[in-house]
Amino acid sequence: MIDKPRLNSEIRKDPVSGRWVIIGKDKGYVPAVGEHITKTNIKNCPFCAGNESCTPTEIMRVPDNNDDSKWRIRVIPNKYPALVIEGKVKKEGIGIFDRMNGVGAHEIVIETPEHTKTITDLADDEYFDVLKVFQARMLDLKKDERFRYILLFKNEGIAAGASLEHSHSQFIATPIVPKRVAEEISGSKFYYNYKKRCIFCDIIQLEKKFFQERIVYENNSVIVISPFAARFPFEMWVLPKEHVSSFEESNDELLKYMSNAILTSLKALNRVLENPPYNIILHSSPVTNNCEREYHYHFEIIPKVKKIAGFEWGTGFYINPVSPEEAAGYLRKAGNL
Repeated sequence: MIDKPRLNSEIRKDPVSGRWVIIGKDKGYVPAVGEHITKTNIKNCPFCAGNESCTPTEIMRVPDNNDDSKWRIRVIPNKYPALVIEGKVKKEGIGIFDRMNGVGAHEIVIETPEHTKTITDLADDEYFDVLKVFQARMLDLKKDERFRYILLFKNEGIAAGASLEHSHSQFIATPIVPKRVAEEISGSKFYYNYKKRCIFCDIIQLEKKFFQERIVYENNSVIVISPFAARFPFEMWVLPKEHVSSFEESNDELLKYMSNAILTSLKALNRVLENPPYNIILHSSPVTNNCEREYHYHFEIIPKVKKIAGFEWGTGFYINPVSPEEAAGYLRKAGNL
């Protein structure tokens, strides 16, 4: 696709983090996608059923409904972890420089035994089981007093950072709260101290009452929006409608609706951009939860259709050539939502 010149633009501020984003407003612009996800069977994939000996000893599994010797979902330690589980957290300073040893946890959730499947090939109840595994692992990792934050993320496609194409998500537990999460929490607390309300809850109410054009999809318990200051084309936030600060606190009913919302939104995205690479990121409250009233957990879905270039790196601004309103409209139309 040949890029058309941007007709006009505006600069928007994310009300949670305070981040500024340049939003393009050229109606009809859809970015070209460099990679389209396709999967073919390959030999010796370590995540495929039958190759369990190729991975570290599993942490947990969900057995097949018809055969307990087989599995539907499997959790393993990462063979090449970013952080290691052994040891105590040791901090030290050398002048103005601070450092600590690389203690943490790095786990992989293999979401299906079948190599060619993606999560959008799963039924809602099958992905609900995946969400239940996520919940179980977060509850277990929270017991470790060394950890301050547990990040769940999924890289789908090479452009999104996946080194293996077999569908999987990852957990990394860290001894510190990551900067981007800390910025969201700080913004949420500032808003709560001023308004005595959760900023995410207010965003949901405003979107439903005044800005329906940014709503991609909603069901009884979950809403999917293209955020006001979206950093990337077709970025989506998936939020519980009722206030819940930590993902692991979700009840089964909410998780069932969350499964439906995530899969429905991804299927619409796949139709619009023809199976693009993407990241899914869960932002939830820290392990030491001192923001139960202020913070609101949510999934962020980020298609990898635009590269970060010099301006973004140099300024911290993002340039998004597709307005959230246009993106949500494309997605609703593609999914008949």
